[in-house]
Amino acid sequence: MKWILYNALFAVAYLVMVPSFLLRMKRRGGYRARFADRFGRYPSEIAAALSQGGACNGRDKRGRSRVGDGGNGSRVGWIWIHAVSVGEVQVAGQLMRAMRERDPNVRFVFSTTSSTGWKTAEREVTTDDVLIYNPLDFGGCVKRALDAVNPRAVILTETEIWPNFIRALKKRGVPIYLVNARISDRSAPRYRALRWFFGEVFRCFTKIYAQSDLDAQRLTDAGADPATVQVTGSFKFDVAHRNEAKERELRAWIGEGEILLGGSTWPGEDVVMLEAYRKVLERHPGVKLVIAPRHFEKADAVEANIRAAGFGCVRRSRIGESATSPRNVYLCDTTGEMMGLFGISAVAFVGKSLCAHGSQNMIEPCLCGVATVVGPYTENFRPVMSDLLAADALVQTPDAVTPEALAASVETELLRFFDDSVRRAAYGERARAAVARRCGVVGRCADELLEAFA
Repeated sequence: MKWILYNALFAVAYLVMVPSFLLRMKRRGGYRARFADRFGRYPSEIAAALSQGGACNGRDKRGRSRVGDGGNGSRVGWIWIHAVSVGEVQVAGQLMRAMRERDPNVRFVFSTTSSTGWKTAEREVTTDDVLIYNPLDFGGCVKRALDAVNPRAVILTETEIWPNFIRALKKRGVPIYLVNARISDRSAPRYRALRWFFGEVFRCFTKIYAQSDLDAQRLTDAGADPATVQVTGSFKFDVAHRNEAKERELRAWIGEGEILLGGSTWPGEDVVMLEAYRKVLERHPGVKLVIAPRHFEKADAVEANIRAAGFGCVRRSRIGESATSPRNVYLCDTTGEMMGLFGISAVAFVGKSLCAHGSQNMIEPCLCGVATVVGPYTENFRPVMSDLLAADALVQTPDAVTPEALAASVETELLRFFDDSVRRAAYGERARAAVARRCGVVGRCADELLEAFA
């Protein structure tokens, strides 16, 4: 009965969301491409590649798979790995690279759900892998997708819990793994209250690799078998890598001078950065502000806020556009450039942390040795924040009663870093060291997974 109810509710929810999907297609352009993938229907060339079953000997010069076991007894068959957001795709990409280093014959079907996730995933897959959109969680769509891929194992990342998909894999006897698993503060009570529903889903997993003890407890509270849950730490400490070529390219775009970066900002946070920048300029007139909104389709609204604040705007997407005044703000409205921006910044604010949504990735600026400020809402990175705060590696502003007080606390911390270069350098060095000490999780999990797949 509960599955009939779930399928009915999911169908209603999907119909309600259809208008937003259509709007995304219009705004993002590439969103409509391969839309049929979501129904388990693939272009002929993709279907042909999938039918080869992840043969381990790669492909010939015409792109045709060569069937075999790789010459070392490696088992033939696709490893299906699924991730959604840019951060999760990067986690999955790091895991794939680690597994390939240990077994060059392993082959992946990589699925995602968004066009931004797709663009990031294109940089993570090889010519021997297949990139698809994940099927909608309807029984028919899932069946067609699984019939086409026929995976030997499936790896899901972080919070990707699709009940029909997971149950269908269990019925087919396909081992299922959840890596870098977490349950947010906001989601934990719902999972616990719906244990009668989610318990059956979580017990389908062969193994769950949790980010922290708290995440492990929340997973078992939601019905997961404690014997299948293992605490590993966060994969995200292994994901970020400096991109020096991109750093040089972005520095040429922005020019000389210290940079204040608003990284992966959400609506409203750009306004906070603009007001803080106004105060920074009063004391440090050579500083330049760069704003990189999390969703590039919001760039027009950010530009409007920049101009309303009395600044000019130089957009990254407008090739040839250059700054004509020190009061210009640089708007990075392109994808795949955050690590380059962090690498050349003096001080960075991490977005999505002022609006109770759980924050973007603060590991990236810390790895680059950047003095980093985050807001009070970081539940998506709870174990990471615990480690970094314990190492005195970044500054987190306190929660506040009013938005104005919250903005003022961010402004205060940004000014303190620009006013005290010694303090700024010390934070950056502690941040870099804290990230370095916590690396290695991905490699250990890759070893376990490959042993399980053998």
